[in-house]
Amino acid sequence: MMFRKTLLAAAALVAALAASPAPAQTLRIGLAEDPDILDPTLARTFVGRIVFASLCDKLFDIDKDLRIVPQLATGFTWDDPKTLTITIRQGVKFHDGETMDAEAVRYSLTRHLTMQGSFRRGEINSMESVEVVNPTTVRIRLKEPFAPFLAQLTDRAGMIVSPKAAEAAGPQFGTRPVCAGPFRFVERVAQDRIVVERFLDYWDAGRIHLQRIVYQPIPDSTVRLANLQAGSLELIERVSPNDVPAVQRNARLRLSMSDELGYQGITINVGNGPRAQTPLGQNAKVRQAFDLAIDRATIIQVVYNGMFTPTAQAVPPSSPFHVRSLTPPTRDVARARALLREAGVQTPVRIVLTVPNAPDARQVGEVIQAMAAEAGFEISINAMEFASSLQAAARGDFEAYYIGWSGRTDPDGNLWSFIHSRGPQNDGRYSNAEVDRLLDAARVESDPEKRIALYEQMYRIAVVEDRSRLYLWHRKNIVAHTARLSGFVAVPDGLIRVRDLRLAN
Repeated sequence: MMFRKTLLAAAALVAALAASPAPAQTLRIGLAEDPDILDPTLARTFVGRIVFASLCDKLFDIDKDLRIVPQLATGFTWDDPKTLTITIRQGVKFHDGETMDAEAVRYSLTRHLTMQGSFRRGEINSMESVEVVNPTTVRIRLKEPFAPFLAQLTDRAGMIVSPKAAEAAGPQFGTRPVCAGPFRFVERVAQDRIVVERFLDYWDAGRIHLQRIVYQPIPDSTVRLANLQAGSLELIERVSPNDVPAVQRNARLRLSMSDELGYQGITINVGNGPRAQTPLGQNAKVRQAFDLAIDRATIIQVVYNGMFTPTAQAVPPSSPFHVRSLTPPTRDVARARALLREAGVQTPVRIVLTVPNAPDARQVGEVIQAMAAEAGFEISINAMEFASSLQAAARGDFEAYYIGWSGRTDPDGNLWSFIHSRGPQNDGRYSNAEVDRLLDAARVESDPEKRIALYEQMYRIAVVEDRSRLYLWHRKNIVAHTARLSGFVAVPDGLIRVRDLRLAN
């Protein structure tokens, strides 16, 4: 019955969208969730980053080979290990007509660092000051050497906003963002669409060939694919692995796959408010038992057609910072039961597992629910709209939260903000002084082998002993689009970059 309802919903949405043909050169993109706030300082979601790729240029970007390339910057030099000088591109306008210059860069970086509620603070908190040398040059002084700093500027921490618009809008800036990207914001209807249109004064206008982009959140992967097949969308992100054969068989569609930079895992509330006061939140042996009850490879096979990679850490095997000695635990129900006895807790141990309200996430929760029951756990699944689940996690309204991170090129971007006691995305409020010390040490260490050794020590405490966060698997970025679309380049961060995209009639 549920499958029939899903098909009916898909048919209804396809019919509705098909009834309103898109204007010429409008690209319609199906997103797996509705983004959170469209303010690069306050945003958290991966789908938000996809929208920002059209709205907000950054100082630097990455290419398909993970090399850092200039965008709003034209170059940089390290004057010494704590002083970075960046030259700024001339002739760039914000969407409100204001000039993007060194003062705007200073304003934006300072905003990312100091604004109340900023999720960028943990990414650039080594920054001590930003000085305007002249209209096309800024000098950034760090408190100490910080190996990941340049990499942090390839994402939201490097996005430059219009100071005039940000000051005028205040905390409402995210409802009408003004940046210096190739498209400007037009409208947003929650849970329905985000519309942007071409910015005619864009500094790299020769590479922009679309007039308008409509981002449509469609959490059900079956519905997203049905709309693509019907021609109501031109591109969809995060194709279900189970749908890959159908895309490959369709001559009107094209498929792109690449390994992601991030991970999927379970964050456990160990210290964020009253809901941390559970056997799971307060006893590491209970968390170890929960982890041993889970068979990562089986879940991947059942839900994702075996296409993802089991893990026990934050960076994928393709990363030079992957710790080879740290492998996922083998499921051991007997040992899990023994750990619960050692913990002295009453069984079944009850856990509320929050998952995003998408079919695959709910299925993951259901498989974990069945597996954990065999080890002495009773799991209730709380499916929530994605942005709402992020807000609940931030305020501590969860016990365990199945959530992913799209990943960064430098491992610090996958770790510090989530595990360090001062990390702005440490929703479970995990705190361990030695883990903090090791993460801080890895930030200032420039030798890759020494950094890996520091991360290995950190994992042994935070992941193996404390189990504050259970890393489950690394996904693949799977994008499908109409064969009429050309110019799409897959980059491992999974973002949909709009430069050079063209739609044939």
